[in-house]
Parts: sequence; structure tokens; C-alpha cells
Amino acid sequence: MQIIRRSAYARAALAGNPSDGYGGKTLSMIVRNFHADVVLYEWPTLEVLPAREDHNKFESLAHLIDDVRQHGYYGGIRLVKATIKRFAEHCAGRYALHDRNFSVRYSSNIPRQVGLAGSSAIIVATLRALVDFYAVPIPQEVQPSLAMSVETAELDMAAGLQDRVIQVYEGLVFQDYSADAMHEVDGLRCGRYESLAPSLLPPLFLAYSTAYSKPIQTASNNLRTRFERGDAEVIEAIETLAGIADKARAAVLAGDSAELGRLMDANFDERRRILTLPAAHVRMVEVARSVGAAANFCGSGGAIIGYCPNETAFRRLADQLRETGCETIRPIV
Repeated sequence: MQIIRRSAYARAALAGNPSDGYGGKTLSMIVRNFHADVVLYEWPTLEVLPAREDHNKFESLAHLIDDVRQHGYYGGIRLVKATIKRFAEHCAGRYALHDRNFSVRYSSNIPRQVGLAGSSAIIVATLRALVDFYAVPIPQEVQPSLAMSVETAELDMAAGLQDRVIQVYEGLVFQDYSADAMHEVDGLRCGRYESLAPSLLPPLFLAYSTAYSKPIQTASNNLRTRFERGDAEVIEAIETLAGIADKARAAVLAGDSAELGRLMDANFDERRRILTLPAAHVRMVEVARSVGAAANFCGSGGAIIGYCPNETAFRRLADQLRETGCETIRPIV
């Protein structure tokens, strides 16, 4: 029996976020410390198996409420089902699919709702397994856009391409979503993606706290509304963030760690200027800066990434953040 095992990793944005959903640019990297895994194998019937997050037994009413707040009503199983549906629809008329059924299950150790792209990791891992099972040559450039459509077109969720691009390409990727860069491939809109050598990155830290995890769509939705109505402050901020991503790319290529750190700080400051951010999330950045580290949100909040030059500073940083309930790691790219 053929058993297909595929994974996708967490991601962290270094600069440019959240401009990717608004015609901007980003620089982001994969975080191999955390991953979503999918196992798929041929089976008499098509079967989508629930994971631990999809359970329906609870210790108490409070446990049920907390579970729904953390995982939603359907856990990750809806992501798997929606990915299968979108994959089949995309292949129709492009690739011939065999008629063998399969059983599929997922698991994930990516901290939930702290901005590390756990949902898109499940989708990308499922998509990889499906591509292998059906042996269809979906171009790598198209796969992030197809993965994003699972959330935007199928589940009516707000999403940008950044997470899916870095999870498909892995490593360190500069992404350009400007009007000149966007183009259509196989009916899907794609940006311009440039892979950079992860070895160019300076020593980084990543900190997160599941105690801070909660749905983070409100700020993003507010930003979308303001952008769509032409809010001058938001338009200017998106241009500024895209410019920061350009400069961060140049700093990485030049090996200028101090400049990259400065730009990460500037990125967070620009985000804070236009959005009301959760106080606990802001506190994480402030603690990092208090010990001399640079820091930016990994995604929408709940986790931060930054430049920490040496082990002595890293230990001080980890100790300070531990007092606020955060775990601090060296990310593996």
C-alpha cells in the first residue's frame, strides 16, 4: 500500500506584513520547529479522519467554550475537506484524475491563532499529498494561489498569499504583489517570488504565547475596509511597508544585520500606527526591545520574530519573555 506523508511548516514574516494582501511586498521565512502533517493512502471509500482538534467530547461547558474559541466549530477537518474540493475543481479540464479513493488524516503542532499560519499549513500539506496521489503537475507558482482559494473562495475567510507562498517554496522568500508583478497562471493570480539563501539571515529569535491566542480577524477586517474605501492613511502605510520589505531584502543580501533589525522595528511601528493592536501582543515587542533586540509580529499577532545578536542577549530575552508567559526559541529555517 502506498502511504503518502507530506508536511508544511509554520512561517514568520520578517518585513512588509501585512501589505501582501494589498498590493505590497513581504520578506518571510519558514519555521521548521512547527509543522502540519498529512497522511494519505488508498482506501475503499473516500474518508477524511478527524484529528485531536476535531473531538466532540468535553470535560465541561467551559472546556467546550474554550475549545470553540481556540479551534472554531470544525477544527482543521473543514480545511482538509475544502482543499480536496478545490483541488478537484482546479484539476477539472486540466488534468485527468484517476478514480481510486483514499483515506486522509492530519495533525499539527503549530501553536494555534498566534500568527504562525497553522491553518494554511494544513491546507498546503493536504494539497501536496493530493498532488502526489493523483500525480498531477500543478506548477509550484500556482500552488500558493490554489491554497489561498481554499480559504477565500471556499470558506469565505480573509487571506493573503504570503503564508501560502512561503509554505510552498520554503526557506526565505521575497514576495512582490505590486501591479507590475501580478500575473495570471491557470486562472489564478500569482505574484513574483524570489528565493534567497537562508544562510544570509542573522541570529533570530521567535517568541509566542498560546495564552494570547484568540481570533485575530477584527483588525485585519478593519484594515481591509479602510483600504477598500481609499483611506489615505492606510494607502500610505501599505506603500511604506512595501518599501520596508524592499530595504529588508537589500539588507539581507548585504549581510547588514543591524539594518535588518532596524527595519523589523520600523515595520512593527508602522503597523501600530494604523491599527489598534492587543496590549498583550504589543507588550511582547516592548519586552524584546527592552533587552536590545529588534522585533516584529510574525503574522497577525500572538507571536514575534526578531534579531538577537548573541546567546547572552538571547538568554536575557527568553528570561524576560518567560515572565510574560511566552516561549522563546531559535527558529530553524
